[in-house]
Amino acid sequence: MENKGKHISEQFDNELESVRNAVLSMGGMVEKQLTDALLAIESNDNELADAVLSNDKKINSLEMDIDGACTRIIAKRQPTASDLRLIVATLKTIADLERIGDEVKRLARVAKESFSSDQKHLLVSLENLGQLVIQMLRQALDAFARMDGEAALEVHKSDGNIDRQYEAMMRQLMTYMMEDPRSIPKIMDVVWSARSLERIGDRCQNISEYIIYNVYGKDVRHTSTESMENTVQRKR
Repeated sequence: MENKGKHISEQFDNELESVRNAVLSMGGMVEKQLTDALLAIESNDNELADAVLSNDKKINSLEMDIDGACTRIIAKRQPTASDLRLIVATLKTIADLERIGDEVKRLARVAKESFSSDQKHLLVSLENLGQLVIQMLRQALDAFARMDGEAALEVHKSDGNIDRQYEAMMRQLMTYMMEDPRSIPKIMDVVWSARSLERIGDRCQNISEYIIYNVYGKDVRHTSTESMENTVQRKR
């Protein structure tokens, strides 16, 4: 009987590990999509933009597969405590990764728009913001892989840098529009792209909150940074 219980426990651990690996695969795919979309904008590469748009279906499919696996685990294993928290955090994480994929699609559509040589300067700040967002997503996925609450807290705080750069970029773009009203259509493409990047930062913040919830057993959504820091520090 003891061996049977051990066998069931090992099967359960394997199922959880399989789900975790699938989330990381999905995250890696989303990160590549984001990198490719920004590269497509920078290089005005229509073919790469089309590939990003086409690959979004794979992200949606992977989300459904992971969602189904989590549902089967809940039905079959009836997990409690930390195992249940992990599954809840996983389900919420893949939902945010799928939404990041949706924002990336918007970037890819902008990449298919042509910018003249005298409009290229509009994209410089967008590229800088994009690199910050890629780094944040990468760090969020790394924190998820290690279920590292302290790293997740740092990810959460780093969104402030993205928000500040986004706001500075918006002020700059508004100035361009006032100086040259003819450039407004192209500037609006950049505005919507920047907005998508800012939203991706918010999604990464969400993922960091799910990690903290899983590690410390406390829901830190809609709480202050100071409250999150207290949650993490108390468990050190």
